[in-house]
Amino acid sequence: MGSADLPENSRPSLRVWLLGLAVATLLWFAVYSHLTEFADAVIAALGLAHGTPLGEAVHFFFYDTPKVLLLLTGIVFLMGIIQTFFSPERTRALLSGKRVGVGNVLAALLGIVTPFCSCSAVPLFIGFLSAGVPLGVTFSFLISAPMVNEVALVLLFGMFGWKVAALYLGLGLTVAIIAGLVIGHLKMERYLEDWVQGILAGSAPEFAGERLDWRERFAAGGRHVREIVGKVWPYILVGIALGAAIHGYVPEDFMASFMGKDAPWWSLPAAVALGVPMYTNAAGVIPIVEALIGKGAALGTVLAFMMSVIALSLPEMIILRKVLRLPLIATFIGVVAAGILLVGYVFNLVL
Repeated sequence: MGSADLPENSRPSLRVWLLGLAVATLLWFAVYSHLTEFADAVIAALGLAHGTPLGEAVHFFFYDTPKVLLLLTGIVFLMGIIQTFFSPERTRALLSGKRVGVGNVLAALLGIVTPFCSCSAVPLFIGFLSAGVPLGVTFSFLISAPMVNEVALVLLFGMFGWKVAALYLGLGLTVAIIAGLVIGHLKMERYLEDWVQGILAGSAPEFAGERLDWRERFAAGGRHVREIVGKVWPYILVGIALGAAIHGYVPEDFMASFMGKDAPWWSLPAAVALGVPMYTNAAGVIPIVEALIGKGAALGTVLAFMMSVIALSLPEMIILRKVLRLPLIATFIGVVAAGILLVGYVFNLVL
């Protein structure tokens, strides 16, 4: 039973809600800002060291797990409150735009300023869906957020100059926008899991758009967290555990061996396929990119590898499986992979 189902005199007062949220917000930021120290303390307590495969894997798990769960909880709570102001139909109309593609462009641009890795972008993706944002628009964000962000832009600018950074930005946004448009055009909402389809259909909550007091809005946010986080957290743990294991054992020399400038045409698809099982964010993969370039790898091939690591990670797919059915996940992978291959071939052709 949620607090909104309790008798009026049994519900928390607005003052209690505000005090509790203030404390929770302070704790949220305090924990989020010390995740690195927490992960450091864990590997120190276990007698592990940075730089070792096991140490890096354990550090990654204990850093990324609370980060993703914190993001998911905070974003879903806010989306639950926002949903009380807008019905799914109204939200969908506002964010899809009157012209085809406007919502995809806005979502892709939003992705640039949200420095999330692929798994961290999933909570906001779920939040967008729960607020009634069209499926294609949410995919434009899901692709853009990890693939094109300010960390990668700054590092690419510093390493290769503004032309390479600008080309990366333009092509990455193009992939995100076009992929979202394609997925939206295919009308694949039927391949969302039933509980997500129920949200999109407006089955939850019935009061969306009604005049509610803030206690009821906060209670709606709390129910949103229980319903959504309660469904996806096991997938998050499994996905991050897999990503952490792979993260600690990246075979850098092996990858460089078939990414050279004179490598055959199939080396680029192979690099993309190799990147999918791995998992890190843009900042984490850029040093690998720099090392591969230093070993003579072709820039387009390496960038395609980087994009596949941060936009098509296997851990992300495991988490998304709780939200999407296999045909939609397969379509997402196919469309994005095609865009990444295009980026790689363009870079190799012009540079």
